[in-house]
Amino acid sequence: MSTLARWQVSHQRSISYDIIATSALLDPANSSLLAAGRVDGGRRFVVVDEQVAGYHGAALESYFAQHGIDARIVHFSGGEAAKTVDAYLQLVRELDDFPIHRRDEPIIAIGGGVLTDVVGFVAGSYRRGVPHIKVPTTLMGYVDAAVGIKTGINFNGRKNRLGSFEPPLQVLLDRSFLTTLPLRHMLNGMCEILKLAVIKDAALFAQLEHHGAASIANAFQDGDGGVMLDRSISGMLEELQPNLFEDVLARSVDFGHTFSYGLEAHYTEHLLHGEAVLLDIAVSVLIARQRGLLDAAACERVFTLIGTLGIVPLVELLDIDLMWNALLDRVEHRNGSQHVPLPDGIGRCVFVNDITAAELSSAITLLRDRTTRKNEPVLEC
Repeated sequence: MSTLARWQVSHQRSISYDIIATSALLDPANSSLLAAGRVDGGRRFVVVDEQVAGYHGAALESYFAQHGIDARIVHFSGGEAAKTVDAYLQLVRELDDFPIHRRDEPIIAIGGGVLTDVVGFVAGSYRRGVPHIKVPTTLMGYVDAAVGIKTGINFNGRKNRLGSFEPPLQVLLDRSFLTTLPLRHMLNGMCEILKLAVIKDAALFAQLEHHGAASIANAFQDGDGGVMLDRSISGMLEELQPNLFEDVLARSVDFGHTFSYGLEAHYTEHLLHGEAVLLDIAVSVLIARQRGLLDAAACERVFTLIGTLGIVPLVELLDIDLMWNALLDRVEHRNGSQHVPLPDGIGRCVFVNDITAAELSSAITLLRDRTTRKNEPVLEC
């Protein structure tokens, strides 16, 4: 049959958003939270992590009241277990009961990476897209989850199976929120900083070796901590910006995000995202060492740094079947190739496509040996 007619539609959408470091964000004298939308007679739909609300809820309500903003403040439970279709739909219902302008009354998300992922998905799908602002309050959100454009919820037992690319209007960073973060969640975010250091930034790795433990202890409120946070964000954006929509599926920032998906989806109640990423990093480093990509000294530097930072890998949760199946799923996600980033030196990586189940199993065994021996020297890399 001959073609009778054909039309081609072509359009480019400009993507631009600001990531702004500020301080005292909830001080009424600081207008940053309202600068990107209508103020006179304006409304805001605000989703805040319930733990954050416990510390800052009164200040948040006072902030909007003093600026004459009609704000609907909704508490969100946070955590991976809340990253569900039901949570997404509940927020949509709440939003639909509090109508906002489509363009000049942005939704505000205040919380960790799970919250900003879910709220971003709400913003991208409600009325086919309304603007939103992200205010990360966890270290994970600060350096990783909040600075990109991916949104998502877990579905059918799989992590981030539903989602979108939805750029925020702004990301507002106030590191004073980190002062109320429990140690476990501080270390959770540190695993993402470690990821960047191992795979792309040798200078950041050295900074972590010298200042990482102290910055954890003071919640990154010191000068060295601020430098490492800024460097981590810059490094993340260097990787994300040229490939915002993941047209290229070999991504160095996927380091630590291959085998971890199976563990994280299975141990939803017991394993934080960064803790799963750390297990993936450790196994990947050992695979790299077994392949001769990484020398013994560099391998030991990684494991020594993990110990220096006070992070304890939850090796009891390692599972060859879950991790191998996660790799198989990533192959589908990466369009038929493994595209697994492995370090070939501190601050460098290569991509491989031929990891075997036996190779993965051997690395898991080595990692268990490293962390379970008590009265013997630590197994050398």
